[in-house]
Amino acid sequence: MKHYIEQLRREHLRPTVLLKSFLGMLMLIFSLPAAAGGFDASINAAMKPITEAVAGFIFFEVSIFGNQLPLIILWLIGAAVFFTFYFNFLNLRGFRHAFHLLRGDYSNPNHSGELSHFQALATAVSGTVGIGNMAGVAIVISIGGPGATFWLIVAGLLGMSTKFAECVAGVKYRKVNPDGSISGGPMYYLELGLKQRNLAWLGKPMAYFYALSIVIGCLGIGNMFQSNQAYQQFVFATGGSSSFFIDKGWLFGIVLAVIVAVVIIGGIKSIARVTSKLVPFMAIAYFFGALLVILLNADRLPWALTAIVTEAFSPNAATGGMLGVMILGFQRAAFSNEAGLGSAAIAHSAVRTGEPVTEGYVALMEPFIDTVVICTLTALVILTTIYEPGMAGEGMQGIELTSQAFSSTLSWSTVPVSFIAILFAFSTMLSWSYYGLKGWTYLLGESRKTEIIFKIIFCAFGALGSMIQLDAVLDFSDAMIFVIALPNILGLYILAPIIKQEFNSYQSRLHNGDIKSLREQNG
Repeated sequence: MKHYIEQLRREHLRPTVLLKSFLGMLMLIFSLPAAAGGFDASINAAMKPITEAVAGFIFFEVSIFGNQLPLIILWLIGAAVFFTFYFNFLNLRGFRHAFHLLRGDYSNPNHSGELSHFQALATAVSGTVGIGNMAGVAIVISIGGPGATFWLIVAGLLGMSTKFAECVAGVKYRKVNPDGSISGGPMYYLELGLKQRNLAWLGKPMAYFYALSIVIGCLGIGNMFQSNQAYQQFVFATGGSSSFFIDKGWLFGIVLAVIVAVVIIGGIKSIARVTSKLVPFMAIAYFFGALLVILLNADRLPWALTAIVTEAFSPNAATGGMLGVMILGFQRAAFSNEAGLGSAAIAHSAVRTGEPVTEGYVALMEPFIDTVVICTLTALVILTTIYEPGMAGEGMQGIELTSQAFSSTLSWSTVPVSFIAILFAFSTMLSWSYYGLKGWTYLLGESRKTEIIFKIIFCAFGALGSMIQLDAVLDFSDAMIFVIALPNILGLYILAPIIKQEFNSYQSRLHNGDIKSLREQNG
């Protein structure tokens, strides 16, 4: 805390002023639900027509062989397939070099940037690994059966290629501010990249649209929803309906908002310091916990693995045949790893490197960790414990089903699983605060004052999320998050030749020995 107070003083901002502003915002929020208890309903009623119109456009569905396919998912998966072929299956070939980069073999402290490769990856992963990895996978399996897991893995592998393209563009067109800080992401490569392609008339409006959408989206699905889910898990872990905190969402909300504020007030370096420790802890804890459950039910593992493959191609698969199960798996993967949304490129742009392609390699690991590893582990835990043939189609609750799967084997796991879920939500809030901030400063300009204003608003919305149910607002923000895939992917298609040229140049210099690892340099 002393570090942040000293930093604020250097910026001529008194912590007491910021604290009063933050508390004033919270007091205003806390007074709203008390107004005849109708605040939630009033907001939902006002937002519902807007939400339905926007969501109807973004998640417009077409019928294919009797299955409903959201066009936005086709847009995301289409890009993933295109870039997989465009970069000649780099998503399968790039693991070794990505690992060397993460290990620091090619790091140079003199390069521009604020984060190491590992810190940038940890920050981006913290934004994608969330409640959806536990709840969303459970819902997909309960509806579509084991076969959906196969297509989830395939979509995760394909999404790695889109992440590569996004993050190469993010670093190539990033902005280095006078103080050495970095601003990057789709806003910048849409504006600057399309200008380079003589499409400035298109790039600038797309960049502004992207920035505005991510600001709105980050306050809802990346903030309020996360705090609400964290609170629900906290209540569940402390006794459920008999918990002391059952009616104290305001208390949980303010504590969570203060903790988030302490971290994000220091900027991306502070966020990265936390996520670089938190993400490995969360991932390792969940990995070994899930692995333990799977091993204790090893007798069911052969059946689970066989069912994942066979039911993925079965014309009689659980819901809607093979195509229906494929759509479910692809949809969950797209929602989980956010490949195509461009959000992660904002964090990756802050990396310390002189070669944009290096961060593209590192970004390959993000969908792999999020979807191929963590989502698959969740699926195997459910399939080897409580899932029985014939259950598919019942659409059981998400995270409750995952918790039940863990506790069926490890009776003591309820609290640890809930704690990990809370950490997932907390880490997601940290990353999305940075994504929203960069959209905010792109629109309003880079200044300490505009940054502080956004951070106060973000924390206040986080507190609000634990207190009330604003379903229409969350649905609206969800739609605004996925609408950013439209300009982002269109921009990536236009920039594809430049990204490919950057990639070919890097590959050539790497193979010729012009780019050397630290070990090679030290001889």
